[in-house]
Amino acid sequence: QLQLVESGGGLVQPGGSLRLSCAASGTGVDFNAIAWFRQAPGKEREVVSCISPSGRGSKYADSVQGRLTISRDSNNKTVYLQINDLKSEDTATYYCAAAPSGQDWCVLTERIYGRWGQGTQLTVSS
Repeated sequence: QLQLVESGGGLVQPGGSLRLSCAASGTGVDFNAIAWFRQAPGKEREVVSCISPSGRGSKYADSVQGRLTISRDSNNKTVYLQINDLKSEDTATYYCAAAPSGQDWCVLTERIYGRWGQGTQLTVSS
């Protein structure tokens, strides 16, 4: 089975940058779209970005457009989320999730993502 492990969270000052990692292992990694979600305290979980199985396609939520970059490494085992110009509202637990995809695309729809990591906490504060 596909397993996901997030890492890279921490305490960062406003205006800084951070890269989160989602390490994928198990069967079918190459056939899964991967998405990043976040959940801030007291708020609902929201999707922020996704990337297609090959890494050639990606999407971003309007709320984070321009500050985030999602990518997959060359062996397709790790998906990264680079966040620039961090703001206090980026404080959240960040999760990656996987969805099998027969096509090389991804969608920003939570219900299709069935495999989830345990999350990594990002706190933006001075």
